[in-house]
Amino acid sequence: MIKLKISIDDINEYQTGILPENAVKIETPQSIDEMMKKAAPIAVILCLLMFTTMLCKTIVNKTVVVSPIFIFVGFCIGFVLLVVHEWLHGIVYPIDASITIGKVKGKITFVALASYPLKRSRFIVMSLLPFVLGIIPLLIFIVSPAECKELNGLMFGMACMGMISPFPDVYSVIVVLKNANKKDAIMFYKDDMYKVSYSDLTNYEKEDHYGSSKVITL
Repeated sequence: MIKLKISIDDINEYQTGILPENAVKIETPQSIDEMMKKAAPIAVILCLLMFTTMLCKTIVNKTVVVSPIFIFVGFCIGFVLLVVHEWLHGIVYPIDASITIGKVKGKITFVALASYPLKRSRFIVMSLLPFVLGIIPLLIFIVSPAECKELNGLMFGMACMGMISPFPDVYSVIVVLKNANKKDAIMFYKDDMYKVSYSDLTNYEKEDHYGSSKVITL
């Protein structure tokens, strides 16, 4: 079940599920701000990708292909869609998992809080799924005619937000790939990330012990 909360004061309040005994902590940044700093190089790479795409389309068409005002409008729409970004994280979880989506109080940061271990491959899908909010408008921007400046600007603005905003999620995936094998499950408990042997986890799940603890940041 996915729940929406307008303002989240303490994310740990939603991350107090029962941690399996065989869980092994994965070293990660201990705060959202620290996570953003660690993941910043990924954001730079994604920004360069968007700039290169714009440059190539401009060079190929030998003219300005976007309306600057509509880039801003598209960016604003992309910001509103950050809620959808978090919802896309949530829909990957099993139906019996509890997910809370909301904005962190005092920050321009949206989070999806849940508590359910996911097999590594599913965790990666969950983390990267929100890229569809950038890939779709980016493809439209690439194929649309140069003279459609308003549409191009709108799509490019949306693509920028949709492609760049998942950079902390990419960082999480990199951390998981470095520290967990294919047979591990990944979950969060309070501010920490853990890996759990999936074979052991299966037996643990049968006892229906899971509460509500997991965080994904955008």
